[in-house]
Amino acid sequence: MKKALFYLLQFTWGLPQNLIGLIGFLIFLHSARHDRFENAVITYIDTDKSFGGISLGIFIFVNGKKQDEWLHDTRIHEYGHTIQSLVLGPLYFFVIGFPSIIWCNFPPIVRYRRQNDVSYYTIYCEGWANVWGSRFSKQNFCSKELLNRGYFGKPWRQQ
Repeated sequence: MKKALFYLLQFTWGLPQNLIGLIGFLIFLHSARHDRFENAVITYIDTDKSFGGISLGIFIFVNGKKQDEWLHDTRIHEYGHTIQSLVLGPLYFFVIGFPSIIWCNFPPIVRYRRQNDVSYYTIYCEGWANVWGSRFSKQNFCSKELLNRGYFGKPWRQQ
C-alpha cells in the first residue's frame, strides 16, 4: 500500500518532474544500465563530462563512470531529492531544482565555493537531500566528503 501511494503521489502531485524523468529514462532505455534503488530507478550514463547526477521524481540519472564509493553516496543523495519531489510536488523545480542547478553550475558560485572551501552540501536543498536520502533509504554515507561535510557543510550526524 505504501509503495502504491508513493507512485500515485509521484505521478500526480509530482507529475512535471516525473514526466521529464520518464522521457530521459526512455531516451537512455537501451543505451544505459538501469538499477532500482528503493522506490526509484537509477540510470547510469557513461560520460567523461563532469556530470554527477540529477533526480527527476523517481528517475535518477548518475555518471556511471564514477568510483563505487561515489556512486553509493550519490544514490543516497539523489534519493533524498526523490523524497523532496514527493513532498513538494509541482514546487520541486522552484524550491529544489533551480537553486540546485545554479549552486552546482553557475561559474561565479562554483568559483566562490572552490576559493572559500565551501561544501556543495552547505546549501539547504543539498544538505536536506542528504538527510532525507539517508533516512528513507536507511543507508549510511561512506565517502570522506559526505562524512566530513555532508550535513549542510558540517560533519555528518547519524540519523
